[in-house]
Amino acid sequence: MPERTLTPRDLNRALLARQLLLERARLPIARALERIGGIQAQYAPSSYVRLWTNLDGFARDDLTRALERRQAVQGTLMRSTIHLVSPRDYWLFSAGVGPSREAHWLRTWGRGQTGDDLAAAREGLRKALAGRTVRRDELQQILDAHGQSVWAGAWVELIREPPSGTWERRRADLFRLAAEWIPPAAPTEEEGLEHLLQRYLAAFGPARPADAAGWAGVPPARAREMAERLALRRFRDDAGRPLVDLPRAPLPGDVAAPARFLPTWDATLLAHARRTEILPEPYRERVFHVRNPQSVSTFLVDGFVAGTWRLEASAHRATLVVEPFERLPRAAADELRAEGTGLADFYEPGLTPAVRFTRAG
Repeated sequence: MPERTLTPRDLNRALLARQLLLERARLPIARALERIGGIQAQYAPSSYVRLWTNLDGFARDDLTRALERRQAVQGTLMRSTIHLVSPRDYWLFSAGVGPSREAHWLRTWGRGQTGDDLAAAREGLRKALAGRTVRRDELQQILDAHGQSVWAGAWVELIREPPSGTWERRRADLFRLAAEWIPPAAPTEEEGLEHLLQRYLAAFGPARPADAAGWAGVPPARAREMAERLALRRFRDDAGRPLVDLPRAPLPGDVAAPARFLPTWDATLLAHARRTEILPEPYRERVFHVRNPQSVSTFLVDGFVAGTWRLEASAHRATLVVEPFERLPRAAADELRAEGTGLADFYEPGLTPAVRFTRAG
């Protein structure tokens, strides 16, 4: 049968549904993280804001407790960036991306080192870190003593140990061997790559295998190999390009999409999800630009980025400042005001929440 063609709006609504952005869910935090493919977490509050957006009744203490109880972990994973994931996904993601990351390092910065050199350094680092929680400066000293750059810390499975990386203590300054924090596992690279592709499609599909590779930080050929092994649905986008997807993954069609606030560096806005047009291309340079390498926090209207936001707090008031790119319809502004009041209260409980709109432009 001919492959079904999916419009950009079809892909946009599929992404919103899979990212829990059409309606808030009632899920344990670990399960929610698995549904959305983890959260990029260089800036600790981003994880909290994203889960507030996704989960019904989420409170700030919920994530801090989950980290303390080892129901969620933070480590260097996809694209060599810090991600918040479930313990189960941690080992599979690490196994899938680790070899590609090491191979890239050897090609680019290895200075004549071999895979055997890295393996020996890794074992030495594990022994030096065993039974210890170390601060960032201590970790650097250990790496220097083994003749390795900080990149080597990405090859040894390390997690940010709470309270490091929480709302209350935002810097990534405490590290621990992952195998001493959560039950260890040893999946193969093949198992990890297959799991990465499945998680990507469940969270961001339908998509091309190359999109999954870009999200994970692995060679596109490795993602294509995994796609050929799986029983996947086949589609085309409106330009005729092939897409793949998991069986029975949601395709809700042209449904209404509520106003939503997204944190900085949200994965739905990155290049691997461009086909969904959630970030209209004319606005991309206003969100990601060289003068602001940390990106900005954004909001969605009808499923598309329509502006940015920031929080301003005084002694008595927490104000969410909403900056639309274009003039907003009254209904959208009313919806954003209601949603934004809740976010301001989430940020600064005890202060009077408010929303202020700036002039569009």
